[in-house]
Amino acid sequence: MPLAKPPVPPPARIWSAVLAESRRITPLDSREEVRHLLFHIGNLSFDAAPGNCIRVLAPGQFGNRHHTRLYSLMDLERRGDATEFAICVRRCTYIDDFNGEQYPGIASNYLCDLRVDDVIEFAGPVGYPFVIPDNKNADILMLGMGTGIAPFRTLIRQIYEKIGGWKGRVRLFYGARSPLEMLYMNDENNDLANYYDQPTFKAFQAVSPRPHFDAPVALDQALAQNAAEVWDMMQRRDTRVFIAGTGNTLAMLDQAMVELAGSARDWVAVHDKLRSSGRWSEVLY
Repeated sequence: MPLAKPPVPPPARIWSAVLAESRRITPLDSREEVRHLLFHIGNLSFDAAPGNCIRVLAPGQFGNRHHTRLYSLMDLERRGDATEFAICVRRCTYIDDFNGEQYPGIASNYLCDLRVDDVIEFAGPVGYPFVIPDNKNADILMLGMGTGIAPFRTLIRQIYEKIGGWKGRVRLFYGARSPLEMLYMNDENNDLANYYDQPTFKAFQAVSPRPHFDAPVALDQALAQNAAEVWDMMQRRDTRVFIAGTGNTLAMLDQAMVELAGSARDWVAVHDKLRSSGRWSEVLY
């Protein structure tokens, strides 16, 4: 008797959205260009929540119709017969493995070059890995770099504006190469300042000691300066640990946590417990 074939999943629905605003959130004298893009979608059946991701379908190259990239949704609001959402995009470049030449990132440059009223296509929404616990006494530790701040900004707003009355500690450790590149935490745009008066919230910035030489962001130093509290949070039963940033974030955090724990063995034991209990979540790009 032949085995039944598994059902073929339906194709992802493609949506269209119109750019309503493109705002640079890094100062003009910063070498990093990061933009906050606000879109309108005139279809209330688009069932998304803040923190979900969308798969942007940028124009493709070399015969490919699309070039896709995931972006976290922020500031999602339903207004009348339309939905508004924002994404955070850093203008990127990449090095070609074959010839060693540097080229503009396909999706990021497409999005950063959009003008108001331009239309994008995207698929989604895709699930959100950072789930706020039901227990308001739970501690939340967020560790991020670069545009990894985007999902954390959404999460912090949900905790204090949508839920309220949060009693657990909420700690954000965020790294960038210079103070100019602190997204949502610089003179150009400081949204997170709205939450500094919350008694349970603290944010810690970490910058590179030598930004002009691409030295590593000193996130490990910020963690070391708050070692007692961070290690205490890591070991509590209800703590959630959320990681977002570039691909090298985990390696740097592993080294920092070994220092906090006192040994690699002790860190591995705590890390494994967080993972196995579903209290460690990460999004890396």
